Amino acid sequence: MELPSRYDPKAAETKWYEWWENKGFFHADETVDPSERPPYCIVIPPPNITGILHMGHALNNTLQDVLIRWKRMSGFNALWVPGTDHASIATQVVVERAIKAEGLTREGLGRERFLERVWQWKEKHGRIIVTQLKRLGCSCDWQRERFTMDPGLSRAVRTVFKRLYDEGLIYRGNYLVNWCPRCRTTLSDDEVEFTEKPGKLWYIRYPLEGESGKFAVVATTRPETMLGDTAVAVNPSDERYRDWIGKYVILPLVGRRIPVIADDFVEKEFGTGMVKITPAHDFNDYQAGKRHGLEEINVLTPDAKINETVPAYAGLDRYEARKRIVADLEAQGLIEKIEDYTQRSGECYRCHTVIEPYVSLQWFVKMAPLAEPARKAVEEGRVRFIPKSRERDYYHWLDNLRDWCISRQLWWGHRIPAWTCEQCGELVVTDTETYDGNCPKCGNRRLVQDPDVLDTWFSSALWPFSTLGWPDDTRELQLFYPTDTLVTAKDIIFLWVARMIMMGLHFLGEVPFRDVYFNPIVGDEHGKKMSKSKGNAIDPLDLMAEYGTDALRITLCDYAAQEQHIAFSVKRCEGYRNFMNKIWNAARLVLGLTQDLGAEQLSQASALPTRDGTSLLLEDRWILAEYALTVQNVNKALETYRFDDAVRAIYDFLWKDYCDYYLELIKPRIYGNAGGSEQSKHIAQATAAVILEGMLRLLHPFCPFITEELWQALRSRWSNALVTLGNSLGDKMLAALRHESIMIAPWSKFDEQELASLVDEKAQAAIRLLQEIVYAIRNIRGEMKVPPAVATDVKLVCADKATRALLEEHRDFIERLTNLKSLGIHSELAPSAFTSTAVAGPVVAHVELPAEMRDAEIARIERELTRLSQAIENQKRKLSSEAFVSKAPAAVVEKEKSKLEQLETEYTQYSAKLAQLTKG
Repeated sequence: MELPSRYDPKAAETKWYEWWENKGFFHADETVDPSERPPYCIVIPPPNITGILHMGHALNNTLQDVLIRWKRMSGFNALWVPGTDHASIATQVVVERAIKAEGLTREGLGRERFLERVWQWKEKHGRIIVTQLKRLGCSCDWQRERFTMDPGLSRAVRTVFKRLYDEGLIYRGNYLVNWCPRCRTTLSDDEVEFTEKPGKLWYIRYPLEGESGKFAVVATTRPETMLGDTAVAVNPSDERYRDWIGKYVILPLVGRRIPVIADDFVEKEFGTGMVKITPAHDFNDYQAGKRHGLEEINVLTPDAKINETVPAYAGLDRYEARKRIVADLEAQGLIEKIEDYTQRSGECYRCHTVIEPYVSLQWFVKMAPLAEPARKAVEEGRVRFIPKSRERDYYHWLDNLRDWCISRQLWWGHRIPAWTCEQCGELVVTDTETYDGNCPKCGNRRLVQDPDVLDTWFSSALWPFSTLGWPDDTRELQLFYPTDTLVTAKDIIFLWVARMIMMGLHFLGEVPFRDVYFNPIVGDEHGKKMSKSKGNAIDPLDLMAEYGTDALRITLCDYAAQEQHIAFSVKRCEGYRNFMNKIWNAARLVLGLTQDLGAEQLSQASALPTRDGTSLLLEDRWILAEYALTVQNVNKALETYRFDDAVRAIYDFLWKDYCDYYLELIKPRIYGNAGGSEQSKHIAQATAAVILEGMLRLLHPFCPFITEELWQALRSRWSNALVTLGNSLGDKMLAALRHESIMIAPWSKFDEQELASLVDEKAQAAIRLLQEIVYAIRNIRGEMKVPPAVATDVKLVCADKATRALLEEHRDFIERLTNLKSLGIHSELAPSAFTSTAVAGPVVAHVELPAEMRDAEIARIERELTRLSQAIENQKRKLSSEAFVSKAPAAVVEKEKSKLEQLETEYTQYSAKLAQLTKG
């Protein structure tokens, strides 16, 4: 298999993904004995069928794929369950918008025909996100793909609803809920997004009954809701209003007589310390109304217009009504003042319409009985949060949660399995899709199903076990539940993570997953939230097209530190594309260097090194040690979800150690320029090949496409070798290459004995010193602006005899990696006029400026000195000017003084350099 000169990501990605999928490599086998291949399971956070791949999806699913590929290669029966969510509100909004373009409405079509249109839309558009996940390289078990409204999952939803209802944990009643006037449905507390917005605080006078000219002044941000006021409240400890308690005021514009009550919830510091109480349109007021037995007067329609309660304002939109009400109050002299006020505004998480607290008949789940076991599961470590700091948010939510409103006034979704008898009003809840029986109370056959659907998050809460076949006791459920790892974003810890824990514990008696890794949020390069409207959103599909999927994946993993926010820069993606090219070129080089290396030579030449290193040169012992430690570090990083550490360990080793040093060092041995033995040549070849193959396996979870392409090139050369395999590194490589694909080859790892035999601290220390010397020489050449093609004379000075012996023994290391005329090694040396020095550990490197460059360097420095002299003179003249010093701000004067000091420092430095070059 010949490798072309350049890597073509697009061709490789299409070829290998289709091949993997057709071969069934993504499929987990439920018939496998778990003692032979232990189960490992991840369930995907199901994307909405309305969704398209964004950077958050790309990060989240890349990390899941890294874990599943790692575990699959590590010998686990790895299952990644894919699927999509029906997304009630989002999907219904999209389809309503689509039919509106045809001049149709949901109501005009009717429920049945509208749902037909939604299913048609789902079939046409709902798999876009799935196609994009495949483009990203996600190795999901597509044979087990699920949809939250599949028949099996819908059955699980009905089963859970009925059981919770029978247990008294689901109930129905008229309560105050979050209401979206645009979507015309309820929202749970966690579906309301709060933002700080500038508003007004109106101070309104409510006339005191029987006392002319005396008013209760209340402050409100929502004057339109005053039409539903049923009391005015003060704090019982507020001395200012003690005599008001028990009296009555007259509600302006309405004329209703309402009491002044005392309640501890009133903040004395807010406004005047008096507040209006509107139980039907404010959550705090609702609770106060329950405590004091106040009437709940709803003044709004479902689309947030004033209803017929107050005919003078009926039909007005809430904001238009606000203007009219304020104008009418001002006309009657009942507005005392208006202040600017920043208020916390709650909005629908889907359409961003300001929500209304609204009393309506809804279904609820009692959360307290479910919350306590869910809290204990985390406290006791049965569910582990990574990072651990997310536990605080989880506990805070559990400590402050209210009952969960699960009904939605929508048509798309799981319809509530409850029927009401038209004759006697009896309620029947079933776990079946339809109900054909009689009313159990009166025998009537005319029962009507509840028109509402369940909150999308209700079905999502069952995802870890409904996708595995529950309520049936399937083999998949027995084998893969509880699942192992959930990878998700912190913003759905309440909407989804907590509820999954609750439902898993309640229905299966076991947590749904062991680890929850919260991936960071992807922001733009300035850390700001990505948004199409802001113009700072980055399309991952564009990045994959430009840089290749592997480059995007490894970039995202490099960013995946356990901080919770990413400032994403495309430049890093470009850097990792260069890394892909580096690996490609290195593989082509190794294949070229090992053309005459047979399988037997590979096996024999790559035996684990002995401690005396008789057959291995220093660079061989060093690279094998660094390789072993890299393998160990990557394993440790993945075990602790430190994806960024794993990526950097791979990057640093492959680029800096393997490519930049080792491959360069062994070329003379292989090409015969070093005068070494045939055995030394084979050791260099085998070591390069073994490490390349092992590192490709280590890199595969992060970069699956390029690693498969390169690994197959190695496989085509050595996989058919008829060699009896032993325990050398070459034997392990040959054993791995006998697998059909890298993704099912064994994972790179070493046991303690192997690691001990490979790690060679003495070789590592020696090479580290030699690398420091090479770096010092290169750095000096750079500072002196010596062109790469110009050779230099270098002298190394070290007082330590053993170190000098090391330098003498390995002087070829330095000579091969730097362009030298000569290399001298000395115990002491007087500095030359034409050298620059740098310290590398116990060694001082002296690099002499080539003769042909000295005159040019002297001329350049003299020009700099002339320029600096003139600048210093000008700066002194400015600072000696009385007009400037007296009129300019002090900060400006100080800045100019600092500038002078900098110029004088530079002049001194250049003068010293010139003196050094011209002395003697």
